[in-house]
This record gives sequence, C-alpha cells and structure tokens, in this order.
Amino acid sequence: MSPCAPDTLISALSWRYATKVFDPSRKVSDADMKVLMQSLVLTPSSFGLQPYRFLVVTDPELKARLRGASWGQGQVTDCSHLVVFLARQAMTEADVDHYIRRIAQVRGDQPENLAAYRSMMVGTLVTGPRAATVPEWAARQAYIALGQFMASAALLGLDTCPMEGLDPKQYDEILGLNDTPFRTVVACPVGYRAEGDKYASLAKVRFPVEELVEQR
Repeated sequence: MSPCAPDTLISALSWRYATKVFDPSRKVSDADMKVLMQSLVLTPSSFGLQPYRFLVVTDPELKARLRGASWGQGQVTDCSHLVVFLARQAMTEADVDHYIRRIAQVRGDQPENLAAYRSMMVGTLVTGPRAATVPEWAARQAYIALGQFMASAALLGLDTCPMEGLDPKQYDEILGLNDTPFRTVVACPVGYRAEGDKYASLAKVRFPVEELVEQR
C-alpha cells in the first residue's frame, strides 16, 4: 500500500469545513459514494461489533421532511446525499452470535473456537453492567464512523457538514425506525460547496498544537 503523503492529508483536512451551503445541481458520483460507504464499513469499533447503521437519503421528498426536523437547515435538501448515522439501542446474544459467525466466515474459523470471545462480549454488553449504557456506547462508535467519513470525503474532494442540529425523535419517526433496534444519532450531508458559501473562504480557527497536545 502506498501511504498518503503528509502534505496531501493536511491539505485535505485544512480544506474541509462544515459546509453551510451546498450546490444542489452537483451530485456525488456513484463511484465516490461507493468509496465513502466502504470507508464507513472499515471504521474501527469496540469489539469490532459495529453497533451502528447508516441510512443514505437521496429522495427529495424525504429530504424535505427531514429538513423540517433539522431546524430548517438547507444543507439537508441541497446536498447530494444525506447520511444519517444510527446507533443500536441494545445488544442481544443474537447480535453477538451474528458477529461471531461473520468472524468465522471471514477468517475460515469455527464459531465454537470463538466461545471465550463470545462469552466476554455477552458478559460485558448483554448481561453485564454495561448493558444499560449500550445506547451511549453505540453512539460513540457512530461518531468514530462520522469522523472517518468526513476525513475520507475530504480526501476525495467532497464537502460535508456534521449535523447535531436535528430532532432525533422526529428523524426516527420519519425514517420508520421506532420498531427497529436503531435510533438516530447525527446526520452528515455530503456534496459540493456552493460558490456563494461565505464560510468556505474563512480562515480555519484552531488552537495551536502546543496548546492541545501534551507529550509525556
């Protein structure tokens, strides 16, 4: 694998910003969206359990309804694709077994050889004390995916805007999530910035490395 040049990475991260105005006439290609979806799949997660799902919304009518649940923010309707990040609300033994079977399938192993790992996950997230905090734990995993998604988009020259300015319960209702194990955590429009977005030319404001990073 050829590593990404340091200057390329820093340039892409410096170029990106929370895009306020998208150009609705420009659409992200299927090829680029396929790469972005794979970046979500490749996100690291606790235990490797991937306690999240991602809904990609392109239907104009559905985006318009979600805009109403997003404080009327235009990014929701003007972006090319709206990605909604969902977090699992509980872990069951069936969920753990599903993951165990996947490990066995990918690595050519037998599920019974993973019994100790299964027992540890069940004892931690299903029957253990952390079971009560699974929604918070899963939400944190979803945010790891969000960060990877935005960085990947920047490297592809695509604009994003992480959005917590929404009503999760309304999203859940609109997206038909109430009878599923998942709930809305955050959304992220992706597309291309409009030429008139004044925020695109503003200097990025960050504290210096020396203030944020301490070495010991």
